[in-house]
Amino acid sequence: MSDRTRVVVTGAGWITPLGHDLESVWARLQNGETAVSPIDRFQAGSFPTTFANQVRGYDWTTSVKDADRHGVIGAHTGFALGAARQAWSMAGLDEAAADPRRIGIYLASGEGVLDFDSYQRTSLSAWNKDLRAINDSQWHDTAVDAIDGAYELAQEPNMPMAHIAREFGIRGPAFNCLTACAASNQAIGEACDLIRRGDADVMISGGTHTMLHVLGITGFNRLTALSTRNDDIPRASRPFSRSRDGFVMGEGSGIIVLESEAHARARGAQILGEVTGYGSTADAYRITDIHPEGRGPCAAMREALADAGIDLSHSTDAPPVQYISAHGTGTQENDKIETRAVKTVFGDLAPSIPMTSIKSMMGHLICAAGAVEFITCLLIMRDGVIPPTINLNDPDPDLDLDYVPNEARSAPVDTCLSNAFGFGGQNDTLIVSRVD
Repeated sequence: MSDRTRVVVTGAGWITPLGHDLESVWARLQNGETAVSPIDRFQAGSFPTTFANQVRGYDWTTSVKDADRHGVIGAHTGFALGAARQAWSMAGLDEAAADPRRIGIYLASGEGVLDFDSYQRTSLSAWNKDLRAINDSQWHDTAVDAIDGAYELAQEPNMPMAHIAREFGIRGPAFNCLTACAASNQAIGEACDLIRRGDADVMISGGTHTMLHVLGITGFNRLTALSTRNDDIPRASRPFSRSRDGFVMGEGSGIIVLESEAHARARGAQILGEVTGYGSTADAYRITDIHPEGRGPCAAMREALADAGIDLSHSTDAPPVQYISAHGTGTQENDKIETRAVKTVFGDLAPSIPMTSIKSMMGHLICAAGAVEFITCLLIMRDGVIPPTINLNDPDPDLDLDYVPNEARSAPVDTCLSNAFGFGGQNDTLIVSRVD
């Protein structure tokens, strides 16, 4: 590890349901607040789940130099542009004489919002009930009038990356991944690898997503992954509780600026932390379930610890990791298996490591979840405050780790481990450490 290029974080920003700037959102997380409310993007009254954590009052045009240059964009792109502007400015890249060919982007992005009404009108108009088939010619004729091609293109997962590159003149390596809820941890880990092997000096990374649309909510309801606690929505998200019944959907973006330490110090940039470890594995089990023994999460955490040079066998007194950012969705299976995996990896040290889920407040931002939780780790190390897992009022007797229930806790933290596990068995763990 001592011989490889060190990768540090010099900027961070987010657009979230709890707010649109770093410090106000951080304050709300410490206070244990949530932004959950009834869905008003579409008529959700007949859905099993009628609530979510929505981004409200956000105008992406204030984050760009020329909104007209971007044309039609999706909500996921708008979130990403705002978060990227914050991170870029914090890193001082507006003033830096950086070579744009040595600045890259590795984003985790899901799709935007499908124009569901127009798409369904088109499909229904072309349906021949007697033949039980779509009339292709009729579908085309209706689609020409009903579907906005520019809007549909704007919803593609690669578009946020393209708009960020355009806004900031980024001309280096450009990648996007979509590995479900693990995606932005993967993006950050692989962006670090690009810097380490000399392909870039600076990488913009993180994630952006919204699934707050008819198909998104329908899909997760069909999977029985969402809480249906419609009569008690402020307390619906309750990771690690005995009465947990699923996660609460969120949306937004988290973006960071990564640099080689040498590049950051040469230009006098403020360093927020160092990415010291990354592990990525697959369960190869089921598309919607984690392996019951948590073998994928265990392997990802062990890979990240080894990458960071952390040997748990030599840590009998104090844990070398002082905080674990849990994936912590609030589903029965995830919380049970993640707890089992942490105990398997850390052994006797596990009960002494605080482990919280900010999804209890923020909701699940899907492709952006890992990035937002990674940024939270940076702020925890900066301020020595661990945000709580809220709504943890009826502990599950089988889940016995320190989940910091309901109230924030002051504690010195030098190293954090952040987990992100995705449908399909993708597991990605990051370790970030303080830099003196």
